[in-house]
Amino acid sequence: MTQLYRYGFCLWALLFTQLLAAQVLPEKFQSGHISHGGVFGFTLSPDGKTALWVESQGKREKLYIKQSQLLNGKWTPAKTASFSTESNQWKDIDPIFSPQGDLVLFQSNRPILSTEKELKKDFDIWAVRKTATGWSEAFHLGMEVNSEASESYASITRYGNIYFMKDHENQPGNSDIFVSKLVNGKYQKPVNLGAPVNTEQFRESNPFISPNEDYMIYFSSDTTGLGEVDLYISFNENGTWTKPVNLGSPINSELAEFCPFVHKDKLYFTRQKKEADRMIEDIYSVNFDPYRYKRVTQ
Repeated sequence: MTQLYRYGFCLWALLFTQLLAAQVLPEKFQSGHISHGGVFGFTLSPDGKTALWVESQGKREKLYIKQSQLLNGKWTPAKTASFSTESNQWKDIDPIFSPQGDLVLFQSNRPILSTEKELKKDFDIWAVRKTATGWSEAFHLGMEVNSEASESYASITRYGNIYFMKDHENQPGNSDIFVSKLVNGKYQKPVNLGAPVNTEQFRESNPFISPNEDYMIYFSSDTTGLGEVDLYISFNENGTWTKPVNLGSPINSELAEFCPFVHKDKLYFTRQKKEADRMIEDIYSVNFDPYRYKRVTQ
């Protein structure tokens, strides 16, 4: 019996060691060049040659979008995107490329009209188009999608449907995930995804929707998670969203993980550690197969 127990324990230890070895830990993306302790909200063009992210400097007193190009296998020095500004006129956040790469959605508290001088009190969804020479002028997505509450982290499918976070107008600090569908070239009134994705007691935000709209990764402040906010995945089965699954360790940690973005076989996300006078936030990447989580929901 003792020998059998020892054999069983050794077998379990071997399997556990192999499991740990098989886990690939997330790596800080372009440490010191792009990730320097004050960035979040990373996105890549479909060809992987243009990167956009938010410069926060850890204090978020200024928020603007920066970009870099991949040339000859190296990322060029970061510069402020032409449609954003680091002058603190307004704040720009959460750029996300469309699946086709011809459009970037982002959020801003800039005035809707150029003749207006006052900043908006909330964030609205804006967009720019990719041009032969860079970017178009930024344009507002309109009040059918936007509202008097903040909308942010807008992610778009290849069909044009937009998933985004919207603050509760009567519950400051709380948020849910909504979708605005594109019908006959016009965006429809946003619809709350409801349960099981959204909850009454926790924050749900930062939805990344897959190009084919078959899965969604987002963050939740669910207190049963590993950290302050964790990343979860839900699958679209014939129009119904499955019970969310926590992505678990080593993606989630005792810190905060948010701003997910999937490019080919990589998951990019932001990890944040709060300190006394600032936040340390960087972009991480890890090999990722979303469909292995689908087996957990079945």
